[in-house]
Amino acid sequence: MLTRIISALLGIPLLLFVVTKGGITLKVSLLALTIIAMDEFFNAFSNIGVYPSKMIGISSAILLGIFTYVGTQREWILLWFFINMMFILAYNLFNRSVNVLSSGITALGIYYIVFFMFHIIFIADSTYPNLVWMVFITAWATDTSAYFTGVFFGRTKLCPTISPKKTVEGAIGGVIGSTMVSGIFAKYFVPDLIFHGMVLGFLGSIFAQAGDLTASVFKRHVGIKDYGKIMPGHGGILDRFDSILFTAPVVYYYVILFIQNG
Repeated sequence: MLTRIISALLGIPLLLFVVTKGGITLKVSLLALTIIAMDEFFNAFSNIGVYPSKMIGISSAILLGIFTYVGTQREWILLWFFINMMFILAYNLFNRSVNVLSSGITALGIYYIVFFMFHIIFIADSTYPNLVWMVFITAWATDTSAYFTGVFFGRTKLCPTISPKKTVEGAIGGVIGSTMVSGIFAKYFVPDLIFHGMVLGFLGSIFAQAGDLTASVFKRHVGIKDYGKIMPGHGGILDRFDSILFTAPVVYYYVILFIQNG
């Protein structure tokens, strides 16, 4: 626990600096985190004899980084999807030592990690860049609230075959905690969006927990406990950002559909 706390104390100031700085600092930092997380994901599947293409995965992350530097218009994103699929299909077609499953995991890693993670950039480039904080607030408020609620009140197992320690009570506590913290954040930083902030806290918490469980499903499938060891006490980048992979798209599409165009 002490190691986990120390890692958090070192990581939080760095996160605050990068997100506050925004711009190219945020984009380059996010690109680096994305590449590391994807590398961890691909390495995990090598445990069961599946070898996704790291070259295609890293190239896709860099390409999306370039495209988001140019702009986040729909046409650029669609072009990125097309290029990725053509590379993956060509990889499967011309490399006879590669099986279809490896190609499928390559695609999964690109869209599950790269595409989902880059929604943080999409939010930062929107008309409500301050709401990028909601991505992290909903994920980590959920994690903290669910943990302590589960410790003190947890009785009913949520998904025992996926994550034995998680409880229904903890999940409910996570949603309540995220909604409250998000509402407090909105009150002081975007006071005209308090209601939306609380809705994001509610929805983000549900998806954050789904993201956590999804990562656990993959880990169980390949037989590992953590994706990496880069963050002492927390595991790998993907272990720490698994919830954020799901909250980032939720925040972005909510902003686009219900705030920006509301």
